[in-house]
Amino acid sequence: MEYIYASMLLHSAKQHVNEANVKKVLEAAGVKPEEGRVKALVSALDGVDIDAAIKEAAVPMMAAPVAVAPTHSGGHAPAAKKEEKKSEEEAAVGLAGLFG
Repeated sequence: MEYIYASMLLHSAKQHVNEANVKKVLEAAGVKPEEGRVKALVSALDGVDIDAAIKEAAVPMMAAPVAVAPTHSGGHAPAAKKEEKKSEEEAAVGLAGLFG
């Protein structure tokens, strides 16, 4: 997780998200960088519009939960729960695609 945080901190500070900068941030935080993980992160973020990806990923997570209407038998409508779970899964997949 600290690798992702390092890249987001660099992006927020308007610095290039490259291997050298990610390593510096990790080392400053007391983390010994793993070369392979740093390379994978930088490679995964190459050409990604991070601002757009964050904005896109944040929208489904901030959306109000789907109201579950009771059925005549007093239970909950299963379709609404499926939609809510699907929305959460889509948001998680979007974030995973952003950070590998």
